[in-house]
Amino acid sequence: MIRRVMSLLVALSAIVAALVVLPAATAQAATCATAWSSSAVYTNGGAVSYNGRNYTAKWWTQNERPGTSDVWADKGACGGGSENPGGNGFVVSEAQFNQMFPNRNAFYTYKGLTDALSAFPAFAKTGSDEVKKREAAAFLANVSHETGGLFYIKEVNEANYPHYCDTTQSYGCPAGQAAYYGRGPIQLSWNFNYKAAGDALGINLLANPYLVEQDPAVAWKTGLWYWNTQNGPGTMTPHNAIVNNAGFGETIRSINGALECNGGNPAQVQSRINKFTQFTQILGTTTGPNLSC
Repeated sequence: MIRRVMSLLVALSAIVAALVVLPAATAQAATCATAWSSSAVYTNGGAVSYNGRNYTAKWWTQNERPGTSDVWADKGACGGGSENPGGNGFVVSEAQFNQMFPNRNAFYTYKGLTDALSAFPAFAKTGSDEVKKREAAAFLANVSHETGGLFYIKEVNEANYPHYCDTTQSYGCPAGQAAYYGRGPIQLSWNFNYKAAGDALGINLLANPYLVEQDPAVAWKTGLWYWNTQNGPGTMTPHNAIVNNAGFGETIRSINGALECNGGNPAQVQSRINKFTQFTQILGTTTGPNLSC
C-alpha cells in the first residue's frame, strides 16, 4: 500500500512539473526596416520603418505617412519602440545612424555618440517628440557637412595647424603651437576652444587635444558642447535655435556665420539643408521653419 501511494505521488509530481510554465524569454524588438521617405515610391509588400514601428505597403503609395493611411499595414514596434528607438534613450537608433552615415570612418561609433549624451541631458530630449527628432537631425546634418559624412576626424590641410594657437591667451599652447587644429564632429579648433570645452567637460583638452581624435566619446562630447553651449558667430546656441523654433538656418549661422549666411556661400547652406531634410525623413519628423540663413 505504501509503495502504491509513493508511486502515485511520483506520478503526480511528474504531472505538476509538466504543467509548470517557465518564464517566457524576453521578447526582442524586431530590427527596423529602412526608414520611410516621403519622396520614395512603395509598392505592395514594400517594407519601411517609421516612428519606431515597421510597416508594409498594401499597394502603390507615395508621400502617405505610415500610421496615418490605410495603405500601410502596421507590423509592430522595432528597435526599442517610438519613444526609445535606440533602446538607450536616444531618438536615433543605430540602424538609422548607419543609414545616415553609410561611409563613415569607423572612429565615429554610435556607442561613442550615445556615451556622450549624458554630458548634455537636454540635447534631443527637449520639447515634443517631433522637436527632439528635429534637433537630432539638425545636429547630425551639420556634423555630416563638417566631416564629409563622418569621414574626416581631423582637419585635412596641415598647413593651417600652426594658425590655431592664440598666444595672447595667458595659458598659451602647452601641447605645442600646431596642436589645436580642427578635430571631431564639429571640427573643434583654437587653443581657447579646447580649454573652454575641456573645462566644461572635466577633461584637460588644453594639455591633450589629441584625445578628440583618439576617443570617440570625447570627440562627440566636444561636438555636443559646441551645439549646446556656444553661440559662435550667431546670436543663440544651435540647441536653442531648434527647441525655440528659430529654425535650422540659425544653427548654420551659429556654426559658420558670415562665411555662409547672408549670401556668403549659398551652395554650402543648401548642402546643409539638403542633408537636414534627408535626416528628418529618416527619423520621421518635420524640418520646421526658417531652413536658410
